[in-house]
Amino acid sequence: MKNGVVIVGAGHAGVQAAASLREEGYDGPVILVGDESELPYHKPPLSKTFIKDQEAKPQPLRGEAFYTGSTIDYRPGIKVERIDAAGQRLEISGGGMLPFDRLILATGSRPRILPLPGADLAGVVSLRSLADARLIRELSARSEDVVILGGGFIGLEIAATLRAVGRKVTVVEAVDRLLGRAVAPVIASHVRQRLQASGVRILTGTTIAKLEGENGRVSAAVTSSGERLPAQMVIIGIGVVPNVELAQTAGIAIANGIRVDQQMRSSVPEILAIGDAASYRHWFTGADVRLESVQNATDQARLAARTVLGYEDAFSAVPWFWSDIGDMKLQMVGLTSGGDSHVVLGDLAENKFSIYHYAANRLLGIESVNRPGDHMLGRKMLGAGFSPPPLTVAAGPDALKAALAAFHTMEPAKASA
Repeated sequence: MKNGVVIVGAGHAGVQAAASLREEGYDGPVILVGDESELPYHKPPLSKTFIKDQEAKPQPLRGEAFYTGSTIDYRPGIKVERIDAAGQRLEISGGGMLPFDRLILATGSRPRILPLPGADLAGVVSLRSLADARLIRELSARSEDVVILGGGFIGLEIAATLRAVGRKVTVVEAVDRLLGRAVAPVIASHVRQRLQASGVRILTGTTIAKLEGENGRVSAAVTSSGERLPAQMVIIGIGVVPNVELAQTAGIAIANGIRVDQQMRSSVPEILAIGDAASYRHWFTGADVRLESVQNATDQARLAARTVLGYEDAFSAVPWFWSDIGDMKLQMVGLTSGGDSHVVLGDLAENKFSIYHYAANRLLGIESVNRPGDHMLGRKMLGAGFSPPPLTVAAGPDALKAALAAFHTMEPAKASA
C-alpha cells in the first residue's frame, strides 16, 4: 500500500489506531490528521483538574518523540473538506489532496447546539476541546455564578469541580432526573443528593426559555417558569452529535453514526470508522449502539488496525465507562438496557455501593460508586460470559470471586452451556 493509511481525527481513537498499526507490524505510511494545533491529549481531565487549576497542563496521549520514533506523520491543524471515496483521496482545506489506500475515520462528536435566544452571548460555552477547557477556566476565575444546562456526566463533573473551588453552581436538567440515559435511578438519586449537600443547586424537569446579557456578555438564564438565574458563565452540556458529515457526503452508510461491521469497516470497505462517530450491532446486547467512551474508542482502534492488516477478528470488547463527580467515582461495565431486576451491594450511606443488573438470570452490567473491586470483577465476569446467580451476588464479593474461579475450572463445554 504505497499511499498507506490515513487517520482523520487525533483524539483517543485516532492516536491508538496509529499506535496499533505499528504495534501490529504495519510498515507502510501512517498519516494522522488532526484539526487542532495541540499535541493529542487526554480529554477526561478537562472537566476536572484542568478547569480548576490555573497551572494545570494538558496531558499528552503520547509524547512528541513517539510520533517521530514510530514514523507516524502527525499533521495538526488540518481540516478535511471532502472524501473522494472512488479516487481514494481526501480534499484538504486550503487546497491539496491526500491519497490513501485505507482511511480510518476517528472524527468523534461535537456538542449539541442550543437553540435559545442569547446562546451567542459571550460567556456561553461548551466543553469538547482543550480550547474550550481553557476558556472555561479563564471565565471561572471571574465568575461568581455559573449555570450548567444538562445533567449528564460532563455537566455534573464540571458542577462538582467548580463548586469545590467556591462557585455558586446551578444545574438545569429538562427531564425529571439526572443522568437519565446513563445510570439506574438509585445512582442518579444518590449523585443528586451528594451534589446538593455540597451546595450545588439542581433543577430537574426545568427548561430554559432564554439567556439574558449585558454589554454582549451573558448575565442570566431565565427558566420557562420565569425564574431568573444569575450567571456570568453558562455551560452547555446537553449531549453530543456524531461527526458524520464527511462520511455522509462521500456516500457512506449512516445510522446514528457511521455504520460499521464487526471489523470496523464502513459500507466502503477501504474506509473504517471508530470511536464516538461509529455505530454498530453490539455483540453483547444484539442492539445497534454508538458508544461514547475512551475505552470503546481505544478498543475499536486496536481492532481497526488488525483489520487493515488483514485479520478478521470480530469486535468483542466488554464496554466499560467511568466518571468522577466530586467524591464519587462512578464505574460502569456492560450495557444495562433491558434489565428487569437488580441486586445492591454495599452501603449508600457510606457512598460505597454497586448495582448488579439482570435480565432474567443473565447479568447485563454493574454500576459502582467507589467500589472499584466490584467493577474489575464485573469486567472479568462479563468477559468470561459468566452470569452469577443473584443469590451469589447478594452473598458478597468473596462468594462472587469463588464462583468465578469455579467457572474458570469447568470444562469448556460446560462453561459455555
